[in-house]
Amino acid sequence: MDFDALFSAQLDALREDGNYRIFAELERRCGAFPRAKSHDDDAPDEVTVWCSNDYLGMGQHEAVRTAMKDAVDRCGTGAGGTRNISGTAHDHVVLEREIADLHGKEAALLFTSGYVSNWAALSTLGSRLPDAVILSDALNHASMIEGIRHSRAHKVLWKHNDAEDLDRKLAALPANAPKIVAFESVYSMDGDICPMEEIVEVAEKHGAMTYLDEVHAVGLYGPRGGGVSEERGLAHRITLIEGTLGKAYGCMGGYISGSASLCDFIRSFASGFIFTTALPPAVAAAATASIRHLKQSQSERAAQRARVAYLRARLDAAGIPHLANPSHIIPVMIKDPVKCRMLADILMRDWGIYVQPINYPTVPKGTERLRFTPGPLHSEADIDRLVGALGQLWRQCALAHAVA
Repeated sequence: MDFDALFSAQLDALREDGNYRIFAELERRCGAFPRAKSHDDDAPDEVTVWCSNDYLGMGQHEAVRTAMKDAVDRCGTGAGGTRNISGTAHDHVVLEREIADLHGKEAALLFTSGYVSNWAALSTLGSRLPDAVILSDALNHASMIEGIRHSRAHKVLWKHNDAEDLDRKLAALPANAPKIVAFESVYSMDGDICPMEEIVEVAEKHGAMTYLDEVHAVGLYGPRGGGVSEERGLAHRITLIEGTLGKAYGCMGGYISGSASLCDFIRSFASGFIFTTALPPAVAAAATASIRHLKQSQSERAAQRARVAYLRARLDAAGIPHLANPSHIIPVMIKDPVKCRMLADILMRDWGIYVQPINYPTVPKGTERLRFTPGPLHSEADIDRLVGALGQLWRQCALAHAVA
């Protein structure tokens, strides 16, 4: 059998639909972010990155870089294997304590990525709690969906951000079944924020556990960067808070935080933790430095909010459609996969502006968009240039000036 022919046929279909993904080959320049060197032949040598999840530029921060370099000199590069076999590095323990403190929890547990922490925690909870039911927001991330699916627990979908629908779904379940309400704070594609207090109150009413994904909020919201749950004074009412070190903290890795028994339960039964090589100690040391800095510094968050507001105002003035939301994520709606890819290519080739088109299956068909994440290291001049380029393309391509 010609397997390559089978692969190629499906890839060709993906291209015809406009959903084939092309990766830009970039080289981040330390100290110059959001500038990056491009290694693509059809792009300028230097481009400006507009879609990074390093939301606050902490991957460039001197304290974070120094912590990583010092840890390499102290410990070497890798962790040497899984924590079960090679031992837990002291830097892992220090970071877990820092994360637990960040969320006001007894304990925390590190994973190699936010995807793995969601997959491992939800699959373990769903499979190890007898007769568990996981109630999942309809727009939860793929990592949560995969974890729930792998658990083989009974799954109930509730309408996105609809606490009343969640209440109805919980009321229909057996009173003695362990119930887990899984949802996110900031949804990364539309940038909307959940009605957290209403969701928590409904879950508490039915004795359900709350599982909150804060990956697009940690570092960014709350007086110490503890996320939306900290900002709204609700962290103590959330059973498990999951987060990432790879976005606002500028490093790599994922985690869960909660009670000591909950974290020990996941540590003891989650295959995604037990059988995976641990994060390098240097990465853990850098993440610790980043969290500590953002616990006491407000300047990065304030500068980012100012850039977000400025970009939204400039887009409004230019008549460029973008989804209104209370978060730092600015989706500019294109609603066509081919045009979305084409616009991204032109921005890169002619303007040195890098933004990745967001097409199906990341978002539903017909809702394709360019997703912009302005940060504190973007200047107002950068924003003016971006909006000027978008305005010119809108006129040339006769795109709609409406969001809906």
